[in-house]
Amino acid sequence: MKKFLKKILTNTGPKPLKNIKIFKYNSKIIAKNFTINSFGKKNPNKIFYVINRSPGAGLFSNVTFVLNHLSICKTFKFIPIIDMENFPTIYNERQKINKTFNAWLYYFQPLNNYRLVEVYKSKNVIFCDNHLQKNMIYDMTNKKLKKFFNKIKINEKFIKQSNYLYSNFFNKNDKVLGLHFRGSTYKVARGHAFPAPINLMLENIDYLFKKYKYNKIFLVTEEKKYFNILKRKYSNKCLYLNNYRMSKIDSFKIYPRNNHRYKLGKEILLDTLMLSKCDGLCYIKSNVISAAKLLTKNKPNDHELFFGYNSRNRFVARWLWYLKLFLPFIFGKIKKIKKYN
Repeated sequence: MKKFLKKILTNTGPKPLKNIKIFKYNSKIIAKNFTINSFGKKNPNKIFYVINRSPGAGLFSNVTFVLNHLSICKTFKFIPIIDMENFPTIYNERQKINKTFNAWLYYFQPLNNYRLVEVYKSKNVIFCDNHLQKNMIYDMTNKKLKKFFNKIKINEKFIKQSNYLYSNFFNKNDKVLGLHFRGSTYKVARGHAFPAPINLMLENIDYLFKKYKYNKIFLVTEEKKYFNILKRKYSNKCLYLNNYRMSKIDSFKIYPRNNHRYKLGKEILLDTLMLSKCDGLCYIKSNVISAAKLLTKNKPNDHELFFGYNSRNRFVARWLWYLKLFLPFIFGKIKKIKKYN
């Protein structure tokens, strides 16, 4: 019990791989509430704004972080540069992926033609704060953020791969319900929407199949338990990518395959692209679903399930989901809430 409590109370989430160097810099000039650093004489008339987030979080949480800082760059006319090489994220590998150490470029195209080597020889360089601030927007579908989303270009090979997979999974006459149910660490994630209990998840899926005439499912979940239950119940109606799924151990705390962390990002990116093609989406709110909605060409039916939000206190958040399930006389039952079109 003592060991379990220590694990619960000291777990602050996944971290970058060890032995990856973090870029260090010294402030030289202070101006307009931004710290300007000078690394050389290049580009004296330009101000570069380095967007960095180490260790960062999920792939589309990092995208949301970038979008907030693109908004700042727009306001002050800074040149945005994303550095997830010198400031490693949880997706960084020790060797190059796609000829780069920059984890952002594993999945996305650069924002402009400036390279890090040139930026760090330039006269005016600003580094953003490493964390999402309280005044920032946490939902990329917010109108103030989504106008910057078109600046985020996914590497073309992933788009082609998702198109190929979707056309091979489904026929033109299929009506596909995209499911995204996070479990695992989402149950204890601070400030995030509570996952759906499995019985209510199944009940709502059955309801949607009957009312909206879906005949296929595209399933996205990183939790092995959810995956096995849904696969068993819906059998050949349920299609999915052959991704890594966790049981009890956080996927980022183990390294069971070559380029594991890169592949985790690749898998959720392909999942999101596939969800964006579905006819309907049933989900608990997440950055993945927000991204899928912004990527879709045809507005899908929206079937959000909402069971409230977890505490922002990291110690309370570790327990609240389980307390709500097992001590309903204190916290109240998790009720079924349908948000259907």
